[in-house]
Amino acid sequence: MSQDPAVALEEFLSAVRQHFAAAAHRSSDTDPRVQAAYMALADAFELYEDALYTAYDEVTPFELFDDVEDAREDGDDEDDDDEFDDQVDLGEDADEADEQDDDED
Repeated sequence: MSQDPAVALEEFLSAVRQHFAAAAHRSSDTDPRVQAAYMALADAFELYEDALYTAYDEVTPFELFDDVEDAREDGDDEDDDDEFDDQVDLGEDADEADEQDDDED
C-alpha cells in the first residue's frame, strides 16, 4: 500500500532541508553526511512521487539524475537528438531564405 501523499511530502521536504544542512556544512568533497543526505533525498522524492501518483494520478516535473543517466545509457534519448536536428534544420532553412532574398535584390 502506498503512503499518504501529505506525509510523503513532509518527509520529502524534511529530506530537502537535511540535504541543504549537510551541503552547507560539508567538511570535504566526499563528506559522507552529504552523500547520505543525497541518497535520503532521492529516496524521499521517489516515495513522494509514487504516493502522489497513486493518490491523484499526478507526477512531478523532476527526474532523478541516476534515472536520466540510465536512460542515456539505454539509448532512450534518441528523441532529444531528433529535436536538436530539427532546430539545426530550421537554422539552415533560414540561411537559405536569406540567400534567396539577397539574390532577389
